Amino acid sequence: MTDLTAACDAVLHAVTTSDPRVPGVVAMVTDRNGTLYSGAAGERRLGGPAMSEDTVFAIFSTTKAIGGTAVLQCVEDGLLDLDAPAKHYAPAIGELQVLTGFAADGSPQLRPPKSDITTRQLMLHTAGFAYDFFNEDYKRLSDEHGQPGVVTGSMAAIATPLLFDPGARWEYGTSIDWAGQVVEGIRGQRLGQVLRERVFDPLGMEDITFTRTPSMKERTATIHARCADGALKPLDGFALPDEPEVQMAGHGLYATVPEYMKFIRMWLNDGDGPNGRVLQPQTVEMAVKNGLKPHQQVRMLPGVIPSLSNDAEFFPGLAKSWSYTFMVNDEEAPTGRPAGAIGWAGLANSFYWIDRKNGFGGYWATQIFPFGDGVSFPGYLDFESAVYRCLTGTAKAA
Repeated sequence: MTDLTAACDAVLHAVTTSDPRVPGVVAMVTDRNGTLYSGAAGERRLGGPAMSEDTVFAIFSTTKAIGGTAVLQCVEDGLLDLDAPAKHYAPAIGELQVLTGFAADGSPQLRPPKSDITTRQLMLHTAGFAYDFFNEDYKRLSDEHGQPGVVTGSMAAIATPLLFDPGARWEYGTSIDWAGQVVEGIRGQRLGQVLRERVFDPLGMEDITFTRTPSMKERTATIHARCADGALKPLDGFALPDEPEVQMAGHGLYATVPEYMKFIRMWLNDGDGPNGRVLQPQTVEMAVKNGLKPHQQVRMLPGVIPSLSNDAEFFPGLAKSWSYTFMVNDEEAPTGRPAGAIGWAGLANSFYWIDRKNGFGGYWATQIFPFGDGVSFPGYLDFESAVYRCLTGTAKAA
């Protein structure tokens, strides 16, 4: 593994010493048995303590696959019908209406949806929900009507109108947060407790939670803003709430990278963990396959709040689909990632992939806004490419 270590170390060194740079990064690679590479470079905060493997990150939307796992467990236990109305399990979702536009005075115009939202649609992002940083209508609801942002961790933040009738198209948004409400309705517990008992403990995951311990707070990396001139500004006052009203299945977890690698290994091992099985092999096989219909295409995410996201897309020009709940690249990617592999990302520029065909996956963690950062995102792609060059020889891009 000397070549792998040297190649990955070089990528981490480059992104933390370039101009512009990232403040710090932790990156790891695992196969089915254990860690193949672990690296940390830079600082948790500019001018502060060094980045280290035990640094805690706000993992944002890389939470989604974990929340989705809890949904799949409910299906396995015979407690959830993915095609039944989700309001059977989370009644509040049945009260939401479709946004058809804005009146002359700026007030939202609403109508009832033509059909009920299902949990399958929530898992696939076809229920009608969006994010205000990726959708102009949601941004208008926020700017003009006080709609809270999802980072508030409030129920009001996800009690938003739908953009379209359920099932009409794919739109990335708060669907998995609602799927977490389905899980809570079924289990009669808060999501964090469900995940602790049914996912984290079987996988031996400790440093991962919605509410950080004092030790985790001390080790948390600071999120930085990328300024127009490329400089970095520490956002010292910004954090996801540690006592949120809603434990958001779509974005709310804090974790270290080694803990996430245990989750990746579970998917590489057909649902099995060191302390027990998390998912059945047949569930894993189903969950990693595209669930979208032909008219529901994964598309570029437009950054409509520049401080939070740039326009962002994995592998432009290549077909992507969505599973339960991951992006699936339908064609081999330039990094070497094969068709059928799965992965996704988090808003502060964390990225992961899981390659069940070749039996390995990785995670890249930085803490920078906006998403699609011009240093961290290309650095991640260089990291993934380096892994494939060393392990399979298939990367097409340096």
